[in-house]
Amino acid sequence: MTTRSSASGGLPSGAGTFQPLRHRSGTLRDRLHGYTKQTLGAGGSLNDAVALPQGESCAGWVAVHAIDFYNDVSTIWAVMAEDPYLDSFRPGEGFPSGVEYRWSEGTGRDAATVSVSAPVYIEKVLQWIADQINDETKFPDDDDEAEALRVFQTPQFAALCGQIFRRLFRVYGIVYSSFFGTLEALQMAPHLNTCFKHFMFFCTEFGLLPEREMEPLEVLVKPIRKQYHLSKGK
Repeated sequence: MTTRSSASGGLPSGAGTFQPLRHRSGTLRDRLHGYTKQTLGAGGSLNDAVALPQGESCAGWVAVHAIDFYNDVSTIWAVMAEDPYLDSFRPGEGFPSGVEYRWSEGTGRDAATVSVSAPVYIEKVLQWIADQINDETKFPDDDDEAEALRVFQTPQFAALCGQIFRRLFRVYGIVYSSFFGTLEALQMAPHLNTCFKHFMFFCTEFGLLPEREMEPLEVLVKPIRKQYHLSKGK
């Protein structure tokens, strides 16, 4: 399994300094974000929280959740990112059993896949996602709602969101495999579990993750997906 970005090596400068990405008031993304916030804030179910609101764009709904789930993961990782323990991982170490997520640099014939440690992989994933979301040609400023929806509904945007969700899943896989004990000691395990369950309900609702991608976390994913389907009466 590979992904794309720039340089490899040790933890990047600025590691762990990711800032949450906000939805500006009055925008399309702010309105869509508000549905989830209101549902969960009122004690609603995860099924209600992930369901597409009536009359809204499915592509826009996925777009705003790509940002919200990035914020969840980056906030969880920020707790770990300053721990000197991260420097003890060598390239190829820290991944879920049976897999190693590598990083591809460059494009086309110049692309090179490199082995990195799990902490470096997470840092690169989070930086890559932030770069995509902050690129207005990919995630347009939705003051012009019609233009934003036009971009969100393109095959290119669907492919980009597919990459984002797959890579966020991989970050969760690494966190559960190598850092769950630390987060549990910090009393953050319930928050991690809630975020992951929300993420998996959403991915299951919209079919965003290939079966093969989920295999490394099957022991966690299977009961969550079962709960999702039972709650849907499937």
